[in-house]
Amino acid sequence: MDDDLAGSVAAAVATLETAGVGTLIGTVVNAAGLTQVKVVPLNRVAVFAEHGLGTSPTWHVFAIDQTGIVVSDEIGVVGDRLVRVDLTGLALLGDGFAWAPGAFFTQDGNPDPYCSRAVLQRVTLRLAAAGLTATVGHEVEFVLVGPDGAQLPANLWAQYGLAGVLEFEGFVRDVMDAAAAAGVSIEQFHPEYGANQFEFSLKPRDPVAAADQLVLARVIISRVARRHGLRVSLSPVPFAGSVGSGAHQHFSLSRDGVPVFSGGSGEHGMTGAGESAIAGLLAGLPDAQGVLCGSIVSGLRIQPGSWSGANVCWGTENREAAIRFVSAASGNPYGANVEVKIVDPSANPYLASATILGLALDGITRALPLPPEVSVDPGSLTEAQREHAGVVTLPAKQTEVLDALRHSVVVRDILGDAPVDAVLGVRGYEQQNYGGLSDAELAEKFRLAWSV
Repeated sequence: MDDDLAGSVAAAVATLETAGVGTLIGTVVNAAGLTQVKVVPLNRVAVFAEHGLGTSPTWHVFAIDQTGIVVSDEIGVVGDRLVRVDLTGLALLGDGFAWAPGAFFTQDGNPDPYCSRAVLQRVTLRLAAAGLTATVGHEVEFVLVGPDGAQLPANLWAQYGLAGVLEFEGFVRDVMDAAAAAGVSIEQFHPEYGANQFEFSLKPRDPVAAADQLVLARVIISRVARRHGLRVSLSPVPFAGSVGSGAHQHFSLSRDGVPVFSGGSGEHGMTGAGESAIAGLLAGLPDAQGVLCGSIVSGLRIQPGSWSGANVCWGTENREAAIRFVSAASGNPYGANVEVKIVDPSANPYLASATILGLALDGITRALPLPPEVSVDPGSLTEAQREHAGVVTLPAKQTEVLDALRHSVVVRDILGDAPVDAVLGVRGYEQQNYGGLSDAELAEKFRLAWSV
């Protein structure tokens, strides 16, 4: 074992002991977007971090219905994996608990090819090899429901209204306090468009740390909700016919320390690399939809006119476009960045970030030209205008979404065959077993599927 690792682990354990922590929670996220866990007492933290804890390879392919396991020639009941926590991401949860992000390894200590956190680390290294550095900021949207998933009263609710905060002020206060104590940087918090729906934005970080922070934020809001007799629904559409919840990702890129989305001579001050990054995203989004929003519930949200980004195009501050460009002149303290709107909470956030950044890198590598900007609601365009701008509408049918992912060369190159096939496996299971349910039945059955 590396002496530096042993030293850092020992220091982390000492910190936990001083803080009165007796239990460490380590989480991983699988291909279906399910958050899975191993829990150890303080005297086992070093083993968890240095060696890892054994688990079945089937963790990668547990399905969202609480019973399904998608066994294949590659993943089955034979074999073992190790889940190892990364104590550099350690956070204190209070009440004697701490949390750390985990990753999968093979028995010989190599990264598991199915591990989503390892995939994102690999893509980040690809960017670095091209002289690029990425920063990612996540938005967290969720709906408060009863302990059994029942819809809560919303008589005082108004879109983005103060009444929502006052109605749940204890919850809002406790989330802000718990987040601050855990080192999670919430930059804004407000009621959303849907009844009992909230959203907050997390401070941008490097891609892996940002995805870790998102998982931790979901743990925090779920713990606080329980204390208030509530639960958090992270379903893309908790109630059929209602507003959906997204998991939008913002990202910025710099090359050798110089931003690529500003300071250039291209559209809205973009550099050539910035334009090509957006072009790469637009070219790859139809293939990548299965990773970013491919669950059986996701199609209820991906609808034109719902701010879900169902139209593949780009536009400055255009909330109907799949790619929303935020210019440096908009008052944004982080400068120009790009928001990918189609991501929803059913997605594995590590795979989603890896896919987004990988598509941007692909566009830069191939020097793809930027399509025309769409500065109006894409739904108002004529067919000729849509064709000129290259606008297509993403399908809502899961079968079409998965077919595109199955045959995608670019997404397989970014993620590897193993993660793509795992996603296809769990999502195909959903379609095979629940594809005949009505919208209302789907929303009800899977309302708490991604909750923690």
